[in-house]
Amino acid sequence: MESLLTALRAAAEPTRLRLLALCARGGFCVTDLVAILGQSQPRLSRHLRLLVEAGLLERVPEGANAWFHLADRGSLARDLIGRLPPDDPALAADARAAARVLAERARAASDAFRRAGVEWDEASALDLPAAAIEQALIAALPPGPLGRVLDIGTGTGHLLELLGPRAASLLGVDASREMLALARARLAGLGIGHASLRQADMYRLPLPDGGFDVVAMQMVLHYAEDPAAALAEAARVLRPGGTLLLLDLAAHDRADLALRHAHRWPGFADTAIAGWLGAAGCTLGEPVAIPAPLPVRLWSARAAGASASLAA
Repeated sequence: MESLLTALRAAAEPTRLRLLALCARGGFCVTDLVAILGQSQPRLSRHLRLLVEAGLLERVPEGANAWFHLADRGSLARDLIGRLPPDDPALAADARAAARVLAERARAASDAFRRAGVEWDEASALDLPAAAIEQALIAALPPGPLGRVLDIGTGTGHLLELLGPRAASLLGVDASREMLALARARLAGLGIGHASLRQADMYRLPLPDGGFDVVAMQMVLHYAEDPAAALAEAARVLRPGGTLLLLDLAAHDRADLALRHAHRWPGFADTAIAGWLGAAGCTLGEPVAIPAPLPVRLWSARAAGASASLAA
């Protein structure tokens, strides 16, 4: 009862309710919130601290910034937000200001990517069939609600967008701050408020054991120095009976890709993937070949566990 009362007391203030409504739209840093609400940074930092301590918001550090979004256990926050009047003038003004900040963020991210010459979508760069890849991924998913979804190496966040309607919560991790900036702008612009993003190393995910129902790695493993360790870490955060989806290049002889795209591995043989996943405690299903100029495979595995049903 005390934790519920603490959360209710934290939310019972106009600015803090406005902060909850904003963070339901996606992640914002303090600078964003200062620009949207027109209040001082010390004042907003105090409100944010109270909401984090009450378990309504989560604070995720990223470089010099920290991003705030609704906590995974923030069902109470969503209930409160759902009761707010949609025609409230302050909330409507906040929504307009947030849209402006998000548009500026998207433009800045796009400019940074053009200046850096970073390819946003490796599948397009390699002339891989995006529609066929998406269809294969969707077909490999368990039926019904997906529960908690983790996308390792999320890039632009496209997979989070694709799986959003079926997931209870979404988390995308990537080592690149620039990629996360683009993904954050994209997801916020689409109104996917139950998705969050975090800068993280795929070998040392700052996540608990067994916290996710579905874990995906798309076009990531061929960059890994140690693919076995990356897969073991992905399996660690997968709940018993959960699904691991790995989409990557199959073994090929295109040596130029190591020079042009910094690939560490020339694709992977089914036997190697089966061995690594087996050592990580996962059972590999039948690999799916996707017709493309380069050989592409989808490997689907199930974590060891008695129950294969997914939690909503």
